[in-house]
Order: sequence, then structure tokens, then C-alpha cells
Amino acid sequence: MKKLFSILSVLLAFTLVAAACGSDATDVVDAGTDAVEDAVDGDDDAMEDDAMEDGEHLGDGSLGVVTVEAGDEIQIRSLEAISGDVAFLGLPNQRGTQQAVEDYGQIHGFDVTSGTGLDDLCSADGGQAAAQTIVADEQVIGVIGTSCSGAATAAAPLISEAGMVMISASNTSPALTSDQQGNAGENYNEGYYRTAHNDLFQGAAMAEFVFNDLGLTTAAAIHDGDPYTEGLASAFTNSFEELGGTVTGFTAVAKEDTDMTPVLTEIAAGSPEALFFPIFQPAGDFIADQAPGVSGLENTMLLAADGLLVDGYLELEASEGMHFSGPDTRFGENKNQSTGVSANEFLATYEENNGQAPEAPFWGHAYDATALLLDAIDAASWLDGDNLMIDRAGVREFLNGVRGYEGIIGTINCDDFGDCGSQKITIIQHLDSGDIEGSKANVVFEYAP
Repeated sequence: MKKLFSILSVLLAFTLVAAACGSDATDVVDAGTDAVEDAVDGDDDAMEDDAMEDGEHLGDGSLGVVTVEAGDEIQIRSLEAISGDVAFLGLPNQRGTQQAVEDYGQIHGFDVTSGTGLDDLCSADGGQAAAQTIVADEQVIGVIGTSCSGAATAAAPLISEAGMVMISASNTSPALTSDQQGNAGENYNEGYYRTAHNDLFQGAAMAEFVFNDLGLTTAAAIHDGDPYTEGLASAFTNSFEELGGTVTGFTAVAKEDTDMTPVLTEIAAGSPEALFFPIFQPAGDFIADQAPGVSGLENTMLLAADGLLVDGYLELEASEGMHFSGPDTRFGENKNQSTGVSANEFLATYEENNGQAPEAPFWGHAYDATALLLDAIDAASWLDGDNLMIDRAGVREFLNGVRGYEGIIGTINCDDFGDCGSQKITIIQHLDSGDIEGSKANVVFEYAP
């Protein structure tokens, strides 16, 4: 593109000089104008090829350059929670990445592979171990993941130090990016990006719904100590208090707890009208089942977030009547601009390949994250003979500059701290454990900052 713009500038200057030379310059001006129009209209394939050979690309080499030899594949990795209690979250993300790689095709004649999917175990230890495996392979350019914010806090520093990039489809902890006031989060690392929303927005959405729409003025929150759950619970209570509400309790459970009575009894002492517990299964199962039996919580409105907005939880009778916040997945006919694939086309392929629809809501985010990474590699690479050279700094340069990118999830703009998501949040009311899809479509509140 740089070369194209240079040529356009020269042609424009030439036509202006020719015009100044007199009436005989008309044919020259017309010829110059035609050349400009041809280039703009797409007759620049040859120029692109020349630019590739000449080394035109983003990046300054400061983070190193990866050489992909002729016949080898460009290496990226998928790092998601693909086993255990939260596999429902990571598997759709991993599959979304695989579909995007297949739909995108080659980059400058080179195939791309995401390799064998790695497991973040939805934990700091899992994220760190997987990241160590990734950075040991110096051919890896970037990572799509992690599923869980807790895993990202340990994985991101290693990925960043290696000069790679990581783009998450479902990390939402504000600590990984910023406070949206220009201050980096405590776990922010350069080279980290996400297409998922920042939970400062999700917390504000739930608070506005509870205070303004439901008209409730007292609320409590439970988390499990994870950066995601604690960050979202805090975002909710802070926003609720700013609106004029009263927070009657803020406490934590352990992920492995099964008897929630002690914590629920503590919460009940404050007589909250609403209880928000943005945690995962199986702990969320026990809270929903046991809360109505605790004195003082019989009529308390139960609220959860995207960690429980999954088929396995919505199938529980105890979850009926609850409200859930999460990303707005009403994608309609949105298309990813890099592949031309729409949300509906993606879902059709996904179901054909996997025998079911995605169980969690971040599949579109994973697809767009992967397409963005592949676009970044394209922009930061060039041919050196038969080899492909990829500038690591150029990959980050591209992602830092993403503005107005049209994806399956909507318009994507990356800010200075890697927040790229659309930030649109919806709240659904779950009415029937036998009609999960009906509940997912039952949007009762939307938030679009």
C-alpha cells in the first residue's frame, strides 16, 4: 500500500505539471488519470507482488523477524480452556479459530496452521505452562486465547516478552487492559489484545438494569477470587453504588465449594433485593440451588453473567427465572471483512463440523480475533526469495492501528491498551430450562456505550 500511494502521488504530480504545459497535455493528463483509476480500482496486483519482493511491510525489526522457509507453514497457536468444567467455553473458541484459518486461506502463498490446541485449564498455572511451551517455539507469531482471564494473567507476560501477540476472544477482566480512563490495568502487557468486551461495561450494564429497570436499590455480589469473577463483581457493585444503590455484601466462595450455605447466610444478613454471582460451574449450580432455601434470600433476584450463560447451566431448573448478562450476540448478517463469512454461514459450518451449535457466546469473537491476527501477519510480511519474512513488531503495529474493522461481532476498534471489542452487552431473562434458545433470544436490556 505504501508503494501504491507513492505511485499515486507521482502520477498526480505528473498530471498537474503536464496540465500546466498547455493544451497538448490533454492526452497525457487523461493517461495519468486512467492510471490512477486503474490502481484504485484494483489493477495493482503486479505492484503488490513487486512490493512484496522489495520488502514493503509494517514493522521496524525491533522485536525480531521470523523466517518461514519455502514449504513450511506460518505458525499461530490456540490456547483455550478445552478440558474440565469450563471446556464449554474454550472449545467453541478453538473451533472458531480453526474455521477462520481455513476460511482465510494462504498468506502470500504460505499455509497457516494453529497446531495442536493447547489447554489453559482456566487457571494461572495452566496459562503459564502452556505459554512456556508456546514461547519455546520461536516460529510462533501469535496466540488466540486465553479463554479465562486468570490464565491470561500468567500467560500474557511470557507471550509479550517473546515479542509475540495474544488476542483473546473471551478474557474480560479490566486488569488485563485498562480502567477506560487512560490507565493501564495491573496485568496489562504490550502485545495483548482482545475482541471480548471489558467487564467495566458489563458491570455497568447489569447495575443499570438492576437499579433503573428492576427498580431494586440493594444488592450483593459473590465472586470466586478469579480475576474475571472478582473484576466483574467489583465493576457491578461500583456502578451500582454510583447510581445510588446500596451494596449489602461482597464476598467470595472457593471454586471447589459445594456447600454454599455459610456464604449465602452471610449475604442474607444484609437482606439484598438482588444477588449477582458472575462465577462458573459447578459453584454456580450450588448457589442457584441453595439460595432460595436460605432465610432472607427467598425473594432475592438471582443474577449471573457470561460464565454461566451456557447450555449446561441453563438446562438446570434452578436457573429458571434468573437474569444473565453477556456479549450481544445478535450478529444478524454481519460479515467478517477478511473472509467474507457471515455469522449465519459460520454457524452452519460449525454445526456441520461439530454436530451442535456453540455452547458459549464467544465463537464470533474467536473467529474475528483469528482473522485480525492473519491480517496482521499479512501486513507485516514479505518475500525474500522463496522464504516469507514476518516482522514481529509489524504484527503489533497493525493491531495497534485497527480502526473500523468489520467483523462478525460488529465494528472493531483497538484502543491503546488492546481493548478491541464492540463492548455491546445484553441481559436475557431465562424462563424455561427446556427452551434454552428461546431464553438466549429473550433480551430484556441492552447496553451499547
